[in-house]
Amino acid sequence: MANYAHPEVLVDTGWVKGFIGDSKVRIVEVDYDPTSNYDLGHIPTAGLIDWRKDINDPVARDIVSKSQLEHLLGRLGVTNDMKLVLYGDFNNWFAAFAFWVLKYYGVENLVLMNGGRKKWLLEELPLTKDVPSYPHATFHAKEPDDSIRVYLDYVREAMRMKDKVLVDVRGPKEFSGEILAPPEYPTEHAQRGGHIPGAKNIPWAQAVNDADGTFKSLDDLRKLYESKGVTPDKEVIAYCRIGERSSHTWFALKYLLGYPDVKNYDGSWTEWGNLVRTPIEKP
Repeated sequence: MANYAHPEVLVDTGWVKGFIGDSKVRIVEVDYDPTSNYDLGHIPTAGLIDWRKDINDPVARDIVSKSQLEHLLGRLGVTNDMKLVLYGDFNNWFAAFAFWVLKYYGVENLVLMNGGRKKWLLEELPLTKDVPSYPHATFHAKEPDDSIRVYLDYVREAMRMKDKVLVDVRGPKEFSGEILAPPEYPTEHAQRGGHIPGAKNIPWAQAVNDADGTFKSLDDLRKLYESKGVTPDKEVIAYCRIGERSSHTWFALKYLLGYPDVKNYDGSWTEWGNLVRTPIEKP
């Protein structure tokens, strides 16, 4: 991991094992479905962030507010001087989204466990079903960092600019419009299929090693993105269906490759594909 632009944001499973129970380190699993993951066994002392309930506001269709995030981290016993370690299912798909949300609110001492649950289980490292209890803490978040997030109107303009590039990280069938959502989410469709005009299709999972869920090497990542014209001299805007897969790509580009200007369009295809007269490309 030392060759990445910012290796300090990744820790390996061995490092995490060594810090289980450390009072200055809080380990947190981030799951889409805790009943199929966290509840069946998790890293000892690890807390839980339920992606659907804890970091999303389903009524506003937005991420949680600053005060909601402070309450969540306080409930997990996290203080500003602790190191917060995130890991999760689906090769850290949802853990990377939580990482992006926390960075949006200025959380600094934050790392991702490379390989997530998949690597921990492959290595047969300790698991427990015990749910920890933490004393409630006070956490102070910062004001939103809009340098890492963009909205619809911004994307409308960016798609026409040569110094910006859109990366659609969904699968090829979603990109082409053949399907409207991944098969595992049959009720979460947009009205139209296709992609934002000019977007490059680089599925998020191409950034990880299938065997253990870890990120690919620096050279492999560079080849993956530069071969599609996604280069560090451009502002990069990643999107997917609702902004979680694109946060994984945002992490890889910003922290592993060190691209200076990477943003997540978390409105993504759920917003773009449902609006009247937003332009789309579809074969």
